[in-house]
Amino acid sequence: MAATRTEKDSLGTKAIPSEAYYGINAVRAVENFPISGLKAHPKFIDAFLQIKKAAALANKLLNMIQADQADAIVQACDEILGGKLRDQFVVDVFQMGPGLRST
Repeated sequence: MAATRTEKDSLGTKAIPSEAYYGINAVRAVENFPISGLKAHPKFIDAFLQIKKAAALANKLLNMIQADQADAIVQACDEILGGKLRDQFVVDVFQMGPGLRST
């Protein structure tokens, strides 16, 4: 059996694969909304990452976000754009969000 960690939200607890970067909301979305079985196209993920990276850099320049936070976002975007963590985008393409609130 694979190692897991336990996360909790307002619906209860859930075992999450320990190597997962996603959390309980993504797991619930996968379970509750198996719409098409399709995942986001890599080019869509790339475009989303470019937007996130640009937003982090703009907000850093405007002092709306701390430099270390912006740098962490940029680094994460660059790592994924470089091919890492592509398996962490697990939600059905037609859901594209957990659709749940834990708080």
